[in-house]
Amino acid sequence: MILLILLGAGFMMSVDFSILNVALPLVGEGVGLSLPALPWIASAYALPAAGFTLLFGRMADLLGRRRLFLTGIVLLAAASLLGGFATSPETLLGARVLQGLSTAMSLPAALSLLTTTFKEGAARDRVLGLNGALLSGGFTIGALLGGTLVGLSGWRAAFFINVPVAMIILVLTPLVVAESKVPERPKLDVPGAVTVTGGLLAVVYAVVERSFLAGLVGIVLLAAFWVIELRTTVPLVPVRILKRPTVKWGNYAGLVVFSMETAMIFLMTLYLQKVLGLNPFVTGLVFGVPGLAAVLAGPIAGRLIGRYGYRKVLVTGMATQSLATVPLIFIGSTRVGLIVLIPALLIGFFGHVTAIVAYTVTGTSGLPDGEQGLATGFTSMTQQVAITIGIPVLGAIAATQVSELSGIHVALTVNVIVTWVSIALVWIGLRLPAGVPTEPSRSL
Repeated sequence: MILLILLGAGFMMSVDFSILNVALPLVGEGVGLSLPALPWIASAYALPAAGFTLLFGRMADLLGRRRLFLTGIVLLAAASLLGGFATSPETLLGARVLQGLSTAMSLPAALSLLTTTFKEGAARDRVLGLNGALLSGGFTIGALLGGTLVGLSGWRAAFFINVPVAMIILVLTPLVVAESKVPERPKLDVPGAVTVTGGLLAVVYAVVERSFLAGLVGIVLLAAFWVIELRTTVPLVPVRILKRPTVKWGNYAGLVVFSMETAMIFLMTLYLQKVLGLNPFVTGLVFGVPGLAAVLAGPIAGRLIGRYGYRKVLVTGMATQSLATVPLIFIGSTRVGLIVLIPALLIGFFGHVTAIVAYTVTGTSGLPDGEQGLATGFTSMTQQVAITIGIPVLGAIAATQVSELSGIHVALTVNVIVTWVSIALVWIGLRLPAGVPTEPSRSL
């Protein structure tokens, strides 16, 4: 029941995210949002989801994980109702901001409840494998069913579908999920919270809007945050946690894995629709069928980590994802390219899900229960930031070329280079010092 509730919440959010992507043009028409402003439907969600995740992950440790999880689900239900009934751009974007905040509350809290319920080892690896499979499956199922649902019931269904599921979660959670123990008189590092949240918001905004000034402000705020954490007696993020290779390199790997794969999907969507002239329904099938097959990678990854360790599985997943991207650099402008694309997507998605599970296990390993909310906040923040920045960065690289196809080829080349440089860094960074036992030998 604990797995059903906590994994179900993440699955619901991933389904909703992809359903709304399918409905973006209809949503814009429904509330009078202009075509150039449509990306803000995604950005209004992504900014708070990325900017507040670390803060709420730490608050889950200090105030109670179940409490923050339930608060996030309540906010999600309210925001979904607001979005479903929206009649103006302002109301709709406000609802998306609240949905982003609810994600920042719910996901790290749910993940930390999982990592503290299932102790480090084979059981936790398998649970995180299921989590990765369901998140991937949610995105895929949302893309496949989104068009049908929106076509039958209208774009508002993309919001309303969350409400009954949220109600079920709110009823069941107090019955089966115990509240975490919190320290007496918890204190919140307010200066640290303000600077890290403001810095993350500014950096993500800078990437989305290509704003040098916002990027500079973000860097200054994050530098101030680092200084504050070094000096305060009750840090929001204990600096020692960032010295752990598992936290540092696990999250770096997650940033690369998510940003490069998200950008690849965006570029291949352009290829299918702009170069090959396929319609959105066929595009959904091209991505959906390999995506459903790759869901199997989640449980398999959990078992592989138990046998070979997170380091080997993480770099193997990253390598598989990148190797599957290589043939896409050479596909042409005819539909023969589908013969290459579909198998490449299947292999690449399999590696992607494997890497997701491995980076989550890596980033949460070797930490006490009292810091699991912080650790899962890091991994969730990494995911949200990566999803937000991958498309603008590689999209801008693709735009430097005259033709769309050549731009796609150049951007995918950069994708592969970045991933392989990162694989080398992660492999070296996670190498254990001499005399330290190898990472866990775990019974299956």
